[in-house]
Amino acid sequence: MKSIFIHSAMDLRIEDYPLENISNNQVEISLAIGGICGTDLHYYKHGGFGEIKLKEPMILGHEVSGYITKIGSNVKNLEIGQLVSVSPSRPCNNCHYCLEGSQNHCVNMKFYGSAMPFPHIQGAFREVLIAEDYQCIPADGLSPEEAAMAEPLSVCLHAIKQAGNIFGKKVLITGSGPIGTLCVLAARRAGAAEIVVTDISDNALSYAQLVGADTIINSDKNYSDIEKLQLEKGFFDVAMECSGSSSGITDAIKCLKPKGTLVQLGLGGDILMPLVAVTTKELNIKGSFRFHNEFKLAVHMMQKKLLNVKPLVTHTIPLSEAETGFGIAIDTKQRSMKVQIAFN
Repeated sequence: MKSIFIHSAMDLRIEDYPLENISNNQVEISLAIGGICGTDLHYYKHGGFGEIKLKEPMILGHEVSGYITKIGSNVKNLEIGQLVSVSPSRPCNNCHYCLEGSQNHCVNMKFYGSAMPFPHIQGAFREVLIAEDYQCIPADGLSPEEAAMAEPLSVCLHAIKQAGNIFGKKVLITGSGPIGTLCVLAARRAGAAEIVVTDISDNALSYAQLVGADTIINSDKNYSDIEKLQLEKGFFDVAMECSGSSSGITDAIKCLKPKGTLVQLGLGGDILMPLVAVTTKELNIKGSFRFHNEFKLAVHMMQKKLLNVKPLVTHTIPLSEAETGFGIAIDTKQRSMKVQIAFN
């Protein structure tokens, strides 16, 4: 079956990968849609991110949906022909982190398309995927494009959980890619009183505004507007840093009020931050890494029309033109937000 492999930076190939056998607790899925994630782009552009580097060819992809074509004998809650959102998270459920309810920190995690362990965990960008039944959440009523957005939405729901109660709070979001923009949706749903989004791309900011940001600021063109939010020790109660850049983190810290909370989502490698401001303003810094229980919630919220991700899916590219899709996703001149690959 055809799969999307990354061999090294800018070396993307469509190659055959053997179909795995299905076990009693698994299902076979004809993949419909795969969304290109920022992590996929790091592997494509740089061969990794931070200290995590490709050491062997790896199938990319972890934002996927598809239709069930076969069911193992022990599977009771799924049906052939059913559209499902497929969680890429496969914790061992036996290590001490899993047993204390922190499955996203599983020491034996098998997360699709990850070069963190070696051998690498192969991704989900393949025509036919064998998945555990617990990974598959029925996506009745959703389009395959929406169903594939469950994974990035889950990341943002976990970040909101990390932020704590944001009802009535002023929230800054630095970085308006797909994760930052989905954070706008999630923060608004959680009751944020005011949401300001910064980015260096007017195109990205336009999507943040489309889904509910109160104010958008181009930090390249209008940095003075950000400086105003840093006066008198800051303006915001919560900052959600989605850029993974030194400038984004610095802006977030400077714009936070004393005792404010910084939630760090962006993965840009190890970078400097203004620790003096963190200390003197007594800020709370929380990382936000992946998700677990939030995946099912993300699907249900979309099904109940509580969150509308449709405006963020801007391009759907056939598998045969996968590299074109990756090119669109990294080209800031394109009016893209979420680029997806159509497999069938």
